Amino acid sequence: FADKRTRIAANYFRHSDLQVNMYNGADMYLTYGFLPFIIELDEEAKLPRIRLENPIGAYPEFDRYGRCTAFVKRYSMTLGELVAQFPDYERQILGPAGYKQDLNGMIEMIRYYDKDQSVLYLPSRNNFLLSQAPNPLGKMMVVIAKRPSIDGELRGQFDDVLGIQLLRNRFALLAMEAAEKSVQAPIVLPNDVQELQLGGDAVIRTANPNGVKRVELTLPQGAFTEQTLLNEELRVGARYPESRTGNMKASIVTGEGVQALLGAFDTQVKSAQAIFTTALRDVISLCFEVDEKIYNEEKTIRGVDAGSPYAITYTPSKDIKNDYSADVRYGMLAGLNPAQGLIFMLQALGGKLISKDMAMRELPFGVNVTLEQERIETEDLRSALIGSLQAYTQAIPQIAAQGGDPSSIVKKIAQVIKARQKGVAIEDVIEDVFAPENPPAGSAEAVEQPSVPSAPGAPVGGTPQEGQVGQGQEEGRPLAGPGLETQRPELQSILASLNASGKVGSSVRTITRRTVQ
Repeated sequence: FADKRTRIAANYFRHSDLQVNMYNGADMYLTYGFLPFIIELDEEAKLPRIRLENPIGAYPEFDRYGRCTAFVKRYSMTLGELVAQFPDYERQILGPAGYKQDLNGMIEMIRYYDKDQSVLYLPSRNNFLLSQAPNPLGKMMVVIAKRPSIDGELRGQFDDVLGIQLLRNRFALLAMEAAEKSVQAPIVLPNDVQELQLGGDAVIRTANPNGVKRVELTLPQGAFTEQTLLNEELRVGARYPESRTGNMKASIVTGEGVQALLGAFDTQVKSAQAIFTTALRDVISLCFEVDEKIYNEEKTIRGVDAGSPYAITYTPSKDIKNDYSADVRYGMLAGLNPAQGLIFMLQALGGKLISKDMAMRELPFGVNVTLEQERIETEDLRSALIGSLQAYTQAIPQIAAQGGDPSSIVKKIAQVIKARQKGVAIEDVIEDVFAPENPPAGSAEAVEQPSVPSAPGAPVGGTPQEGQVGQGQEEGRPLAGPGLETQRPELQSILASLNASGKVGSSVRTITRRTVQ
């Protein structure tokens, strides 16, 4: 049930192209200090769609708990585009001037959201109402991810360094002016020069060639020093480490210098992840509610999970069941490079600080944990089954040396090989080849009694080891001969003959029937 809900939520993100759009969203979040998520109704796909709104011209309102209670967005559009979108309101949009005015002129329109309605109107046309729709959920369909601030003002990461940017721009303009004046500086000539030629291959005749030069423009060294200080202040104010540009001044022998330079940057990443975690949790919750209350019909979604494509069919009322809760995690390896994350994960597993289930859920790539665990267990069991089959073949030399007939074992192994060459799964092959044969009707059945280990630590089934003899077998006496019935070992006996050290033993058991008068 949880895996299905996870795939349903992932389908909302995939349907909205959220992974691609979040690159622009992260830039807008850092630049403007907040990022609006708007949940809209996609009537064609019968699914909720998540749209990232540009914060320029956006004005959210919050209650004392930080929850968005209203959202206003100001748009600008040409008169021609607006008339094309709302042809029924052509006269109201154009106003008294009609088509005599320039249709490329801009007009402002306002969209207002709250828990009751969504409204679109034109302030410059006496607040003419273009569109009005009731809120289908009765709650805000807008979620705001906002950066923390001391005074509650929505402020971007670069607002504090605007003054420094203006100073750097001023220095850049002065540097360009100095370079231009240096190139266009006056030319000093000796008194004996009567004519001045300019351009390529120009010739100046003078008895004092060292006196022909341009006037030197001296730049104070303090200007370059001040520009360097402004660059450092800009990085500190924007909390952008110099190592991100590739300019490394600290020692990287142990990595301590890199960590010191990246400390502030990692703090930014972790704080942004914590804020987006809360916002995306509310977004998924709204999507669940929209999907169940508005588009409650059977849907089929497709995707790729851990490299395997899947297709599932779900009904919101059955698979969501009024449970709109969600959990969003970036993982405990977020912010670490792959090598550091892998080492940290393996050390935590080795110290038994976390479980394998948690380690798989915290990987930096998407993994279906339940399905992946099933695959791992299946691979382990198949490896054990193949190992048992290989141990079964080790009984062939012992049976042949004792005068037995190993043809049955050879035949079964050959059947397994041929079936595997045809692509049959190993578990299906062994199940068919080693299936017990039913004895003929009316025949006497020999009931095999389980053997008891001869000594503590001996393998189950009485498997002979070095210096040990199986039950019912005397020293130097063959297990097969005239009047003796030889029972070939089955795979179950081989599986039971593994000792604690991993060594494999095999035994052949004989049953002699005698008639007592």
